[in-house]
Amino acid sequence: MSARALKGALRRFFVVADLTARYVLAKTKGNKMAADGQGGVWKSGKGKGRHTPKGRQVDDTAWQEVRALLGDQPRRRDLLIEFLHLIQDAYGHLSAAHLRALAEEMRLSQAEVYEVASFYAHFDIVKEDETPPPPLTIRVCDSLSCELAGAQQLQNALEAGLDPAEVRVLRAPCMGRCDTAPVLEIGHHHIDHATPEKVAHAIATGDTHVHLPEYQTYDAYVDAGGYDTLKQLRTDGDWEAVQDKVLASGLRGLGGAGFPSGKKWGFVRANPGPRYLAVNGDEGEPGTFKDRHYLERAPHLMLEGMLIAAWAVEAEKCFIYMRDEYPALLEILRREIATLENAGVIAKGYIDLRRGAGAYICGEESAMIESIEGKRGIPRHRPPFVAQVGIFDRPTLVHNVETLLWVARVCREGPEVLNQHEKNGRKGLRSYSVSGRVAQPGVYLLPAGSTIVDVIAAAGGMVSGHSFKAYQPGGPSSGLLPATMDDIPLDFDTLQPHGTFIGSAAVVVLSDQDSARAAALNMLKFFEDESCGQCTPCRVGCEKAVKLMQADRWDQDLLGELCIAMGDASICGLGQAAPNPIRLVMQHFGDEI
Repeated sequence: MSARALKGALRRFFVVADLTARYVLAKTKGNKMAADGQGGVWKSGKGKGRHTPKGRQVDDTAWQEVRALLGDQPRRRDLLIEFLHLIQDAYGHLSAAHLRALAEEMRLSQAEVYEVASFYAHFDIVKEDETPPPPLTIRVCDSLSCELAGAQQLQNALEAGLDPAEVRVLRAPCMGRCDTAPVLEIGHHHIDHATPEKVAHAIATGDTHVHLPEYQTYDAYVDAGGYDTLKQLRTDGDWEAVQDKVLASGLRGLGGAGFPSGKKWGFVRANPGPRYLAVNGDEGEPGTFKDRHYLERAPHLMLEGMLIAAWAVEAEKCFIYMRDEYPALLEILRREIATLENAGVIAKGYIDLRRGAGAYICGEESAMIESIEGKRGIPRHRPPFVAQVGIFDRPTLVHNVETLLWVARVCREGPEVLNQHEKNGRKGLRSYSVSGRVAQPGVYLLPAGSTIVDVIAAAGGMVSGHSFKAYQPGGPSSGLLPATMDDIPLDFDTLQPHGTFIGSAAVVVLSDQDSARAAALNMLKFFEDESCGQCTPCRVGCEKAVKLMQADRWDQDLLGELCIAMGDASICGLGQAAPNPIRLVMQHFGDEI
């Protein structure tokens, strides 16, 4: 061994020997200290270890209750909102114990469950030290049509005349029943033309459950030739020929965007499967109730249109997203979907009915898809578009309820059912939801080129003693136009030059007894409440706008700058369109501000 190698070996030997000696000395000293009762390097051994995980513990009783409610349903992440509804319906609120148990059962973090539950207005979260809400809740609609009909006075009377320990009275956004304003929901029962006396009677008789209207059942629809077109297409149909027929009819998306319906099919088909179809039934734009009107009468017309569109894009599954404010429609659809399954028209589970939970923003298609996936309804950034990356990141065809009604009719009756109608240079038909100061509010199917004069005439004219002053052509997102602008065809593309749009054709008529300024404030308060809060321009902009609009005199320069910032920088249509009521009131009703 060389001298260098020997030197290294000796160095390693002495290092090991030194460490060994130090260890023995320390152990001896520690044992002596322990024997003398002085502690030392070893613990006392009194069993102070943790017996449970950190954080809120699972309550066994609550866990058993949640398991009983969920039954044998799969514990999939996308079913979270459905499971929250089960707990809310059963107990009237979401306790901290039940939320913790649900998180455990679904193998989710408590934060995930809480953030979803707290996003939606129809879930009542109750913490450990809080009192649960009373057994009965009354929601009074405060949309513009109901406000004109005395909703605020109705709410004040109910709050003064009812025991808050037994009945909770809340204001709520549009319930899609503007034709029978003022409206409220007691439990799951809607009371039209509501009065304190009607409410007292409902409470006394326990009439708080949903009432189903008479509608065309599956058998009646089949007897009238229903589903014959679907069967023929499934046998030997050509999807491109059907697409051409829909395009020839001029059918455009009737949820508000107005995109040519047939073109969507080609975009979705161009992407590899699996593909899905989603029906947007979250009809939350105040003043809109046409989808409810049609579904309460002929649900299978929409269902057949949906199945035709699903066939065209080879969708592996259909999702119907229906707003929670429509409990009757949810029950009708549950029954009729089951009937379709039993009749062999669809496979069991092919149509998945999802229940919203009180969030206007879920009417935006990507926010609706987030909600279908069991998440907060926050709009996605685009691109990619939902035709490429939709539900579960798969290509998804999204259609509005009324659009699918027309798909079924166009496929059955030909494109002439729409394109043969013409007025003021416009082709097609439009379903106008009409409310406010008209004699006969309701849904009116009129030529697409109809003006506000035609719409008011169809609704029986103005209410006696009222003169026409202004109108909302397409929900609060469209703002207000003065009565002097009464010759504009209410259709896609005709209103944009005037700073507004037709949207969902939600027409609210104001009279000389109404304030355009107050109407605009009502609209902005709605947007303030319903903003999802994701982007600063919308979240902060709506709040700031409401404060500025409550001043004695509007700061028009500052409001104008705010409108530009919101319109240019908001992520989705809510923040982009929210300034319209401000802009148009400043433009046409300057004497009021």
